[in-house]
Parts: sequence; C-alpha cells; structure tokens
Amino acid sequence: MNKEKAKEEIIALRKNANVAYVGSVNGEGFPQIKGMLVLESESMKIQYFSTNTSSRRVAQFRANPKACVYYVDDTKDKYKGALFTGTIEVCTDHDTKAMLWRDGFEMYYPKGIDDSDYCVYRFTAQSVNYYHGLANMTLSIEEVE
Repeated sequence: MNKEKAKEEIIALRKNANVAYVGSVNGEGFPQIKGMLVLESESMKIQYFSTNTSSRRVAQFRANPKACVYYVDDTKDKYKGALFTGTIEVCTDHDTKAMLWRDGFEMYYPKGIDDSDYCVYRFTAQSVNYYHGLANMTLSIEEVE
C-alpha cells in the first residue's frame, strides 16, 4: 500500500462515516470507547463531537486529554479502518458550541446552546494508522492533510 492510496482511502472513510468511536482513558488507566455521531470537522487534523458536560468522559478528558478516534467500514470483504491518535479539549465557550449546534439538540439540551450540560470535544489528531487488506500504515497527520 502506498501513501497516496492510503491517504485517499482515509479521507473517503472519514467523509462517509456517520459514527466514530472515541477513546479515552479512565482514572485507573483503562481505555474506554464510545460511539459518537460524526457532525463536523475543520480538517483531517481537527474533528468535533458534542456530548453532555456531566458525562464521565468529560471528566476523563479533563484529567487526561489523550484520545483516539476510530472510523471503520465494516462492509463484508472490504473491512478497513483509520485510527486517529491525539488529544481532546473540552470546549464550553458559546462560539464553539454554536458552531456544532444542530436542530433537535433541544431534546438533549433543553436550555439551548448555552445549556451548562452541553459541551463540545475538539479532537486534534497527531497521527493516523490505516488498516486494509492485512496491511497497515501509520502517517503523521500532516501527511494526510
């Protein structure tokens, strides 16, 4: 697998994903994985997710910002995945929350954009490991941008 082909497939995988699996580290050092809706990305390097401020993962990311985000196409005979490694910042400012706000969020956050239980994860990737066809390749995020 060459870098250009891997880059194309990573970009397509991200573009077509509806769900990403976000990984954190709990207080005992164990990994925790949660499926989250893919809503917005600034680039391959910067990705955003919304969640409840009261969630246990917010506390985990505030204590340890190391994170991963995994995108997968599990179509039979085409299994491929991209594991982005980096850090998550928990954003509670109005502008970031407004950027990610979607119609229907009121169901989860009845006080709207400024609901104190609404926050945004800003994931900053450092590298990505791509897997397909029994081969894998790790690229710096700059190689994928």
